[in-house]
Amino acid sequence: QVQLVESGGGLVQPGGSLTLSCAASGNIFSIKAMRWYRQAPGNSREFVAGFSYGDNLKYADSVKGRFTISGDNAKKAIYLQMSNLKSEDTAVYYCNFWDEYDYWGQGTQVTVSS
Repeated sequence: QVQLVESGGGLVQPGGSLTLSCAASGNIFSIKAMRWYRQAPGNSREFVAGFSYGDNLKYADSVKGRFTISGDNAKKAIYLQMSNLKSEDTAVYYCNFWDEYDYWGQGTQVTVSS
């Protein structure tokens, strides 16, 4: 079993920056992919950024050049650095680990508003 806890969300003005963190506990030895998703009100959950072992980093077109995903194996954590935030980035952000089973955190709210 893997448990995920996101943090770092909040209210930020357009053009601002935030860094989200996702801390994992449990056995992540078999995890094959780590990703960030987001869900805005009224919308379905969408992929934001992620990496799989043996594959390149991937980003949604809407965040390329503004968001950066990274990980720290020692801390069993992944991060999402977000810059030049826009109102359309407002959503609940979820981290996801996958090893033939999807593990999800509870989400952290990001609100971009002046």
